[in-house]
Amino acid sequence: MPAAVISIDSRRRGFWSLLEVARPGRKPAPYGILLTDEDGRGWAWRLRPPGCFGDLDEGERDILEALPADFEMKAREMGGLALLASLEDSLSGFFRISDRESIAFSNADAAVDRLFGQYVDAEPRKFITHLPLYGLRAAATRFGEGMDAEEEGWILAPQNLRLTHGMFAAHVVGRSMEPRIRDGSVCIFRSPVTGSRAGRLLLIEKFGETDFAARYTVKRYARSGPRDESADREHPIRLEPLNPEFEAFDLTSDQFRVVAEFVQVLYP
Repeated sequence: MPAAVISIDSRRRGFWSLLEVARPGRKPAPYGILLTDEDGRGWAWRLRPPGCFGDLDEGERDILEALPADFEMKAREMGGLALLASLEDSLSGFFRISDRESIAFSNADAAVDRLFGQYVDAEPRKFITHLPLYGLRAAATRFGEGMDAEEEGWILAPQNLRLTHGMFAAHVVGRSMEPRIRDGSVCIFRSPVTGSRAGRLLLIEKFGETDFAARYTVKRYARSGPRDESADREHPIRLEPLNPEFEAFDLTSDQFRVVAEFVQVLYP
């Protein structure tokens, strides 16, 4: 019986499987997600760290710590589809693998993260594995003014990103920062912003703007005046889009405030 297709996006098609750890005398525990293109050229996975399994013996811990590098080597040598088939034929005992499922997706890492959050690690561990998700207005309130703001939920962060309590995720609407940030992307930000702001992508709040869709925006920070710290008080700051279809604009330091710094796109 063919597996159901999980529709994330129709640009690419492939397969995914759930990996489990089956320790003697215990119920199998979700361990990770493996995904591959249907042609086998692309692959992605996400695995839980060994510490999530508690009292592992030395041999079990060594196996779990070595597996990511082993996956990477074999996937490069064999391709993702062949690796998946090899695991289906060989895994038994300590590891188990589910029947493969068909999937449509645009970004392999984003698809793996979503599946991982659904099937492996659904319980948010705040600022350890997950970040709060806000609307831009709520993010500006919470991280700009030091006031409480209700999050929309908690979202799984990339596994190699070191999280801090000043980080959050937010939807970015509009095309002014394309191609780096597509309309509707979920992006990760960090607050407060320290050091020089020049050239950095920043979430800002424009004072006096009654249209909330325009009040909070992401732009590149570029100085119009001298490049010394006192220039913020004397010269307007140019805030630039990345998309050439949109125009840059100038504001003085009393016309806006910096809320947070853009870190990366989480989901396009």
